Amino acid sequence: MTHSSPPPPSPTTRVTAAVERGYAAYTRRAQAWTARYQERGGRVYCGAGCFACCNMPIRVSLAEALVTAQALSEEEAARVETHARRVLRNARTAPNEGVYVERHRTEVGFCPLLDPASGGCTRYDVRPTRCRDTFSALPARYCEAGAWEAMTRREREQYQREVRRTPGTDGELHFIAPLEHLSEPIWAAAARAMRTEWGLEAWGDFWVLTTLARDAAFIDRVAQGDARGAWRVAKAAGLAHPTVLDIG
Repeated sequence: MTHSSPPPPSPTTRVTAAVERGYAAYTRRAQAWTARYQERGGRVYCGAGCFACCNMPIRVSLAEALVTAQALSEEEAARVETHARRVLRNARTAPNEGVYVERHRTEVGFCPLLDPASGGCTRYDVRPTRCRDTFSALPARYCEAGAWEAMTRREREQYQREVRRTPGTDGELHFIAPLEHLSEPIWAAAARAMRTEWGLEAWGDFWVLTTLARDAAFIDRVAQGDARGAWRVAKAAGLAHPTVLDIG
């Protein structure tokens, strides 16, 4: 009996494999760093049911978006696409980046993969890098939309003093900087894999790219290294805007 060899992995599979290896490595490194941080008295406030940051815009690589897209059900994908189109409307009308971010948090709203009942991510295992490396060294109320704007001058001064003396922050914001830095190899691996396999890179909004990652015509153009063709497919789908999609 002749046994045929399994087909070689496709360029898309090799790209997602690079990201998945990066996720696994980040988890190991972040857990080790966090354990040492807590042993020294540091505190991480993020935990199950905490989702104050889940209405922030997220920039990802197409490589990461593919990992998420491949895990979604049809119903989940439909909700992600609806969210993506809200993102596009905001991108087309926001006069500047500050307004874009503010309206994303207050009008576009929370990620459709968030379970509001439990406060948990329904696709936690395939969440993108930005969701993996954002940890707060102060209580979640500081992560909520409008938290800074709602503070009095005295409260802002207190916040700034607290951030400066809290281990692990960059001295300006309350997020834990070393855990963000540890994720940088994922971004580098994604960029390298896309460039090697496709001859181009694609970056942009998480929900827009996750929707496009399920579009066979878009992925076909990308896999052929056809940046202009991929943009045309995205434009025909109503999902192309420089704020949320960058191919090149």
